Order: sequence, then structure tokens, then C-alpha cells
Amino acid sequence: MKTINELQDEVVAEFSDFDDWMDKYQMLIDLGNDLEPLDDKYKTEQNLIDGCQSRVWLQCDMVDGRLVFTADSDALIVKGIIALLIQVLSNHTPKEILDADLYFIDKIG
Repeated sequence: MKTINELQDEVVAEFSDFDDWMDKYQMLIDLGNDLEPLDDKYKTEQNLIDGCQSRVWLQCDMVDGRLVFTADSDALIVKGIIALLIQVLSNHTPKEILDADLYFIDKIG
């Protein structure tokens, strides 16, 4: 299993291929479209992220000591950002996530 930093570096490398912002946005939209759909039973008020202009639902389950995230949003770009966060953080222990220095979003702009 890859570390959070290895996964972050992969994301940074993927986005470094693009100089144009429109290409980066398209990549985010594509990632969001590829995100596994969130089961409607998880689209509840309890799973809704407060303070976000878009509607974002986040479900977290503990599987063998690791946190597994699923999520959805009604906004395409936000859904892509969610997909990146899931790609980097899902399937890690709570300690690994809390100890992580999340730098990939700043590096991809």
C-alpha cells in the first residue's frame, strides 16, 4: 500500500502535465465523473458538509482499522476535488491521516 505522501506526489505529477487552467479543470471534472456514486442512503443531513456552498456528502467507514471514504457533490469541480482527497486519504489509518502534511492541493494550484 502506498503512503499518503506517495499518493500526493502521484497527484502532483498528474497535474504537472497541464499548463492551462482549463485542462486542470477538465481533469478535475473527469475525476469527479469517475468517482464511485455515493449510495443515496448516505445523502443525509448528518453526512452533509457544513459551510460549503455546494452540497457535499461524506461517508466514512472503518474497515480493518483503516478509514474508507465515499462522497458526492452536486458541483462538478468540487466533486473532482473530493475524488482527489479520497484518492490520497482513503484506506489509511486515522493516525496516518492526522499525521499527514497535505501539500498536494497547494502544489497543483
